[in-house]
Amino acid sequence: MTEAARPRNLRRYDRKSALVPIVVRAAGNKIQAGVRLDTADLSEGGLFLRSDLLFEVGEDLTLEIPVGGGKTTTATGRVAWVTRGTGKKDSAGMGIEFARLSAHDRRALADSLRALAETGPKK
Repeated sequence: MTEAARPRNLRRYDRKSALVPIVVRAAGNKIQAGVRLDTADLSEGGLFLRSDLLFEVGEDLTLEIPVGGGKTTTATGRVAWVTRGTGKKDSAGMGIEFARLSAHDRRALADSLRALAETGPKK
C-alpha cells in the first residue's frame, strides 16, 4: 500500500482522542462482512484508524460508527493518507476523511463526541 505524507493540519473539526471500534468495508464490496478496526481519534470530519491492514490513498470505504445508545451511523470515507508506523510514537494506520455523512448522522456523531469530551477519552 502506498504511504503518503500526512497533510498539514487543515482540519475544520477538532479531533478527540477516542478508542472506538469501527466496522470498515471497501465501498462497493459485495461481501457483507467488514473488518473491525479501532480509532485513535475521531471528529465530525474524519478519523484515524489504527491498522496494519492499509487501504490505498483515495480508496472509498464504508464505515459503521457507534454513536451511543446501541446505535450506529454509516458514513462513506476516503483514505486521505497512510502511515506504516515507523516511529515509536506512530501507529500504523490511515487518516480517513468523511466523503458522505448525512446531516442527521453528523449530528449524532457530534453528540457522541460531546459526550466523549465530558467523560474523557477511552483507552
